[in-house]
Amino acid sequence: MRLGPLLALIAATGPAIAAEHLGSHTWQPAFDGAGGYSALWLDDAGAEFVTLSDRGRWIRGRLLRDGAGGVADVAVADHGPLLRSTGEPLEGREADAESLAFADGAFFVAFEGTHRIMRHDDLAAPPRRIPQPDAFAGLQGNSGIEALAADADGTLYAIPERSGAVDRPFPVHRFRGGVWDVPFALRRDGRYLVSGADIGPDGRLYLLERDFAFFGFRTRVRSFDLGGGDERTEIETAIATHDNLEGIAVWRDARGRMRVTMISDDNQRPAVQRTEFVDYILD
Repeated sequence: MRLGPLLALIAATGPAIAAEHLGSHTWQPAFDGAGGYSALWLDDAGAEFVTLSDRGRWIRGRLLRDGAGGVADVAVADHGPLLRSTGEPLEGREADAESLAFADGAFFVAFEGTHRIMRHDDLAAPPRRIPQPDAFAGLQGNSGIEALAADADGTLYAIPERSGAVDRPFPVHRFRGGVWDVPFALRRDGRYLVSGADIGPDGRLYLLERDFAFFGFRTRVRSFDLGGGDERTEIETAIATHDNLEGIAVWRDARGRMRVTMISDDNQRPAVQRTEFVDYILD
């Protein structure tokens, strides 16, 4: 069977999408080292953005939207390398940036490989160190802190990609008042693994998850209260609906609708994968 009809059959028999899909925009940045985007931050209007690559690069810019509200184009304002605290560009395992959150006037960036979270008052400048929990040292090599979110009070919530066992929930590491704890965990379900998180304007924690099968990726977004309860499935797609979505931002548009914008990591393989911005309405 030809691949196109087979993918269509898989999509038709997969789970239904619960939210309204506004659109997907494939982005092809025209500069060296582009691709591999694993983190996304948006301003309150869903326009100004920051994304990070797992090769230790940052991009700032603006999303241009069509009449329906989906991303139609991307205007890059600036880009550059993430730096060590000593000022040199990150390289190798140290450069694997996977998630970011904005709190206290700064960006906090989570890395795997060398598991850590760093504070960047300016993405173009060296970061400042913050305390790290002992648990980070025991995270799996390629499955570190994949999701980082901040609430309205500036508290950070960090979640690893894997929990260590299929029947073990994902621990949520919380940083507030200079101290780390693990106040709750989130149910792990089937083959889904964590790929991103954000806290929406409604104060809920939105968890982006992905599953990979031979024919592509499947995406799910669940939301929780900040005690880990009141679980709701917000978005669930069939296989190959989108690419490898890893960054998520939740915001409210001018019409008062709750919105989700996501970005995919093409794994630096543009011939077979794509970088895309994906938009959904949750209301």
